[in-house]
Amino acid sequence: MAVTFNDDIFFAPIAELQAGIKARKYSSVELTRAYLDRLEKLGPRYNALALLIREPAIRKAHDADGDIMRERIRSPLAGVPYAAKDLVAVAGGPTTWGAKPFAGQVFEEDASVVQRLGKAGAVLIGKLSMVELAGGGGYRFAAASLQGPGLNPWNRSHWSGGSSSGSGSAVAAGLVPWAIGSETSGSILSPSAYCGVTGLRPTYGLVSRAGCMALSWTLDKLGPIARTAEDCGLILSVMGGADSEDPGTAGKRFYYAPQFVPPLKELRVAYNPADFESGVVPEARAAFQEAVKAIRSLGVQMVESKLPDYPYSSLVATIISGEMSSIFEDLVDSGQVDQLADKRQIAGIKAGQEMLAKDYLRAMRIRRVIQAEFNRQFLDFEMYLAPAMSAPAGRISEPLDRPGIPPVPLVPAGNLVGYPALSLPCGLVNNLPIGIQLVGLPFTENKLLTVGKAFQSATDWHRRRPPQ
Repeated sequence: MAVTFNDDIFFAPIAELQAGIKARKYSSVELTRAYLDRLEKLGPRYNALALLIREPAIRKAHDADGDIMRERIRSPLAGVPYAAKDLVAVAGGPTTWGAKPFAGQVFEEDASVVQRLGKAGAVLIGKLSMVELAGGGGYRFAAASLQGPGLNPWNRSHWSGGSSSGSGSAVAAGLVPWAIGSETSGSILSPSAYCGVTGLRPTYGLVSRAGCMALSWTLDKLGPIARTAEDCGLILSVMGGADSEDPGTAGKRFYYAPQFVPPLKELRVAYNPADFESGVVPEARAAFQEAVKAIRSLGVQMVESKLPDYPYSSLVATIISGEMSSIFEDLVDSGQVDQLADKRQIAGIKAGQEMLAKDYLRAMRIRRVIQAEFNRQFLDFEMYLAPAMSAPAGRISEPLDRPGIPPVPLVPAGNLVGYPALSLPCGLVNNLPIGIQLVGLPFTENKLLTVGKAFQSATDWHRRRPPQ
């Protein structure tokens, strides 16, 4: 008899899904088919689906069922479906990078992260839409994507965030249990905050990027977008690790081990009260301040602090432009860059070709100074708390640089120094989600995840579902 799946399954965390397979409530094949059907049917509603991977997914799910029946559990992700942002190569199908010039691009090998997840028994069911070329060159409108603007499941007239727009939408709408996103400067944090899901930007170098589109060799990172902090820990325990195919990897593994994190009362969390007042839009201040109270109620030590004063956004933009100009040189020389959807992005990519080496090198020298200063400052606390984004998602018809939206300096700053960040849903403003972020020293993901899990045990924002 066929299994009937309800929304409680589609919005369940990873451990619960795998427990259902182990208990023979349903098989991985049945779960995979259900998610495939849901992704195929509802993915276009949010412009989230780039490619459905049906037959290989069902074969992989059959293998996972066989392993689980023999009590050979390869990982916490075994038998559980997922999807990947469309800059992650999957052999034999198009990997478009969200851009028209690459619509027919096909790779012969899976990206390293897909291979690693496959060996762990995870079931890849699809590729998810993204902002073209991960936003390289700077884009002004949400429509800068091959599939169209990412639509927010909470309100489809609003944006789902970039550049991992499809990953945020698909997880928030229950189309996949979790998805791979990528971040160069905000592309995991933004869709996670806007869509009311949990996102983890790992330490730079912890996850291999081999087989994935490069935007900035010294800034790009892959990470999970999922339901919970615990989900992110389980996923990273499989995704993380050295890879000779990516010289940027740090040569470290990640083991999700919250039991070895010091008690919450021993953890010091820094924050700047101004970030939650003048640093956010007025209508969101009360909700953000409630989130700060919820963090404080966990028993952590709250420490007031302030980020060093540097032009973080300008430095990130300079570094991306300098590295992108080499990566996309052929795209510009061929004239295909003019096929992109966003005029400002076209101009930005072309302008990168004119950057002087001295400007790039100056930005990299300042970056090193910032890294040293952050390392000194973080001797006084374990993590820094700030809004993930300063406002809920804007309308897809509005320019992304609309006035009145305060910047969040910790987003470009955290990416410059390569620190990990965890985005947690923390409220609704005008029926749209908002999120906070916790940023820690390199390779301290377990501490961030422990505080995140405690926050989600004390609140229910991560369990809220968009209106159907």
